[in-house]
Amino acid sequence: MADGNRMLGDGKTIRGFVAGSLCGIILGMILFWMGDLQIFGIDLPSFGDSTYSAFVVTASLAIGSLLGDMAMSFVKRRLGKKRGAPLPGVDQLDFVAGAWLLTSITSPVWFFSNFTLSVVLATIIVTPLLHITTNIIGYMMGIKKEPW
Repeated sequence: MADGNRMLGDGKTIRGFVAGSLCGIILGMILFWMGDLQIFGIDLPSFGDSTYSAFVVTASLAIGSLLGDMAMSFVKRRLGKKRGAPLPGVDQLDFVAGAWLLTSITSPVWFFSNFTLSVVLATIIVTPLLHITTNIIGYMMGIKKEPW
């Protein structure tokens, strides 16, 4: 780019984008075909009432999350941040914002009926905690170079 930095970080690849998108779609479709599911007594939402609508929702969630991560990678490069440099708050929620944005555009009825205020607030609180915890565990196991 004109600022001398890469457009995205070194960790962003087409192969990773495609593989991540496909894995998200496949997992979402498996969950759809499994039917009604519960975790800790909480009913998980269905991804739709047909295979087509479930595919659109799962694809939007998967692709949107990776696009959100890529968008923030772009912003971090413009800010002069190196790969792995922390950007608190953004690093933990960029993929959530991307998934929500794309899904609200492609499947607004599904999105707004499932992402109520309480679900949005829970996601905004729980996601960073899970993100930080799993990153610290990965760092302690030697899987990650940084604990963030």
